Amino acid sequence: MNNDHIVPNAVAQDLEKTEVSHNEHAVVDPTSEEYLIDKKAERKLLLKLDAVILPMTVLMYLSANLDRGNIGNARLQGLQAELLDGSDSKYSVVLLCFYVTYMLVSIPGTLLSKAFPPNYALGAGCLIWAIAATCMAGCQNYASIIVCRLFIGVGEAIFGQAVVLHYSLWYKKNEIATRLAAFIGAGVLAGAFGGLIAYGVSHIKSGIETWRILFLIEGAPSVVLGICVALFLPGRPDRSRFLNEHERELEFLRLRSQNLDEGNTGIDWDGVKRAFTDWKSYVITFIYSCMQLTLSSISGFFPTIISSLGYTNADAQLYTVPPYAVGFVAMVLINHFSDRLRMRGPFIIGVFSVNLLGWLLLLVVTHNNKVRYFGTFCIVIGGYATIPLIQSWVSNNTGSQSQRAVHLGFLNSLANWAALTSPFIFPTKNKPYWHLGFGMNLGFSIAAIIVTACMMLYYSRENARRDSLEGKPLPGQKVDQARLHDLAPGFRYTL
Repeated sequence: MNNDHIVPNAVAQDLEKTEVSHNEHAVVDPTSEEYLIDKKAERKLLLKLDAVILPMTVLMYLSANLDRGNIGNARLQGLQAELLDGSDSKYSVVLLCFYVTYMLVSIPGTLLSKAFPPNYALGAGCLIWAIAATCMAGCQNYASIIVCRLFIGVGEAIFGQAVVLHYSLWYKKNEIATRLAAFIGAGVLAGAFGGLIAYGVSHIKSGIETWRILFLIEGAPSVVLGICVALFLPGRPDRSRFLNEHERELEFLRLRSQNLDEGNTGIDWDGVKRAFTDWKSYVITFIYSCMQLTLSSISGFFPTIISSLGYTNADAQLYTVPPYAVGFVAMVLINHFSDRLRMRGPFIIGVFSVNLLGWLLLLVVTHNNKVRYFGTFCIVIGGYATIPLIQSWVSNNTGSQSQRAVHLGFLNSLANWAALTSPFIFPTKNKPYWHLGFGMNLGFSIAAIIVTACMMLYYSRENARRDSLEGKPLPGQKVDQARLHDLAPGFRYTL
């Protein structure tokens, strides 16, 4: 069992040292402070980390997206007609309620994983949304559905960006995007599984409404998952029994090699201030908001959009599966190459271009449903593959854990202003062409491409300026980014 309250070993207490004794895993070059790590031992350690951290976090994201997104499936199974008086506006308010608490709690929720052992914070978030999602099955009126959706937003706010922060405690900068792709990919798979589950549930003959059964079978397992996360997810390298002594020292060397060895220092309020006062935080958040509009549109209306192509409500659930499956494969491949090349911006531009194409096809093609169906593949790729790219960009370009926690929190809190509009831009009366919804998503994709290109240009020029003033940083050079954040001498931005 994971335990984050044991006394740190001698290595963990000495994170600030710049020299480590030679051992079978690593040696130190004292002249350049570059840590030469045993690559075979490092691969073995990565496999061990991936074997536990990835499955548990991936399952959490799969669960979160099932419990958040099944409202769209339930709508086609009678939820709106039975409890919302068939009202589009009431359904839109139900969707909106999730984002209200999701935005308000996101920054303090992410900092919770900095202030407390991450496994407990993430497990608590999972339990909150799981219980609320399960209770949706028992809702009898409009007000009860709103309350449940508000609490789902609270739980996911504690969990969402905190997983990115948690990855940065264990993985190097060039290892994060691939793993985030697997993590976010669970959300894509949730769309596929959600469609399959909804299709199967729609054929159940029972005295209970099928949408209630859907909420129950997708929500209840998440309660068990939340308990397992709190008990078994490794918390921090310096305090977790998940690592033995040799593995712990090797992990510290890995983190030190990229100046990520901040340790368990609690919340650094200077880092919090830096995140709030750095203009780049708000620009990257705007780019993320452009993606959030697509993601929230898919979450709330994808089955409805598919059904407008001429499929029955039951078959529409099934036809949501192929776009999600293709989106998952595309996400993993794109983010793998992003890690290999150690670049984020060009890939973000590429994915938003695919997103732009999808919304354009849905908007201008009116009499060829095969082409429009192809457009749905593009918007799923565009909506999901961008998430780990932008999250990795933030993680790479924030110098300290507290700065990173707040900036990642911005992605959920401030960026979701765009998502607040999505419940209202697909009214039934505009079916099947939804010019407002398709057009807004198209415009936001264009804006994201332009702003991303500008940020890449800024990062490139800023790196060149720092190289001119300081000289190019040496491999393994010690950078005081835990105290000075992204302003530390030697810190360079990832393009």
